[in-house]
Amino acid sequence: MTESNSSDQHSGGTVLIYHRFGESEYPTTNVSVDRFREQMSFLKENGYKVISLETLASTLAAGKKIPDKSVVITIDDGYLSTYTQAWPILKSFGYPFTVFIYVKAVDRKYRNFITWDQIREMKRAGVDFQEHSYSHNRMADRPSEMNDRQYRNWIRDDLVRSAKIMENELGEKPRYFAIPYGEYNSFVIDEAKKVGYQAIMSQDPGSVSKNTDVFLIPREPILGKDWSGIDHFSKILNRVDLPVADIYPDIVPRQSQSPEKFSARILYPEKYMPGTYGVYVSELGWQQGELQGNVLSVPNHSPLQRRLNRVIVSAREKDTGRMAIRTWLLIQDRPKDIPQD
Repeated sequence: MTESNSSDQHSGGTVLIYHRFGESEYPTTNVSVDRFREQMSFLKENGYKVISLETLASTLAAGKKIPDKSVVITIDDGYLSTYTQAWPILKSFGYPFTVFIYVKAVDRKYRNFITWDQIREMKRAGVDFQEHSYSHNRMADRPSEMNDRQYRNWIRDDLVRSAKIMENELGEKPRYFAIPYGEYNSFVIDEAKKVGYQAIMSQDPGSVSKNTDVFLIPREPILGKDWSGIDHFSKILNRVDLPVADIYPDIVPRQSQSPEKFSARILYPEKYMPGTYGVYVSELGWQQGELQGNVLSVPNHSPLQRRLNRVIVSAREKDTGRMAIRTWLLIQDRPKDIPQD
């Protein structure tokens, strides 16, 4: 992670992730059409600048400052409502956006997914299409019979397969990858980088700044009843990134997670109000964090039981009062006895 001047951290933006539009029968992944239109109006009326994913990724890769109030719109899977409901609204506002395609579903013509012809139509109009894998597997969930080499090949083979299909259908290789379900470990990230992706998207809550890793870009899910309301929408847009390094535990897959602590080194501790530091772990909830030097840490006294835990470190900025957060995942390797290479 690159350390940069703290003055650059007053700028940044948010990447939004959507799935379905106007499909109330799928409440956990849906946003109503009226709410979506309201959100797009909110961006325009409140001075947010919607930029392309390409602009964001190239800015991060170059280590440049991200303009404040930047927003990137992404849509995962490629459901038909992306074409019938979301696209007309986004066109009316002139907003760029990226669709990450669940390639198997499109290629095999699953019900309620867009078609390759519709994708080509949208692409001709300037819509960006990128990869969301072929099989939409939980890639951080290692199949129990696989050793490390087999597991890495399993990840890579899926990505190579989907990339080839997209290149055949659309005439160019995908450059960006959105991880299915947002579930990752170091193996998933490594193999996606080897395939050649220039940026990788998670589904971790959080904002982007100059210190965001281009290979682990957070995205804020907009879905359901509460998480698609304007109150939540404005809240996440007002948050900023908390630049950190040396996270512990890191994202390397382990058969058990029994860390003695959760910690991260805060890159610019002078920016944040004393006493506002916190650490959240899904299984444990929020805890007040202690800053020792520039390291934020909370102790842990028991093994984690859940397969997946999200860790969030947070603090409040002195000059703006805005909440700053950084998130990462801890996922336990499923097999109890992993075969050796």
